[in-house]
Amino acid sequence: MSRITLYFGAILIGIGIYFFVSTGSTHPTSLIPVWFGLALALFGILANSKDAGKRKLYMHIAVTVGLLGFIFPAIMATKDLIKAHSDNLPLAHPAAVHEQLLMATLSFIFVLLCVRSFISARRTGIV
Repeated sequence: MSRITLYFGAILIGIGIYFFVSTGSTHPTSLIPVWFGLALALFGILANSKDAGKRKLYMHIAVTVGLLGFIFPAIMATKDLIKAHSDNLPLAHPAAVHEQLLMATLSFIFVLLCVRSFISARRTGIV
């Protein structure tokens, strides 16, 4: 699971850099996925341990980062979409909403994969 954590970290880093560059490198908030990606990559590296206790700890921290990476962008994107729809106006910052939705979707998939892995480990007694 630590390898998957590294992959998702790298993808989030790539997304943040892509949106930062594509928006003219003037909006530092588009780098928020980079910070989440770096955190996931760090905990993915730390979870690559032979010690089961450390592995569990770092993977639980990583899934918490993933959960936060789902909740906050999902709330922000939903808020912007509802405001644009209720005012019958176009999105004020469509690139930001797209990035938030992409980050929220990827983070949600990561959390689901982690939960599935945790359940599988519990059932097989690898705990």
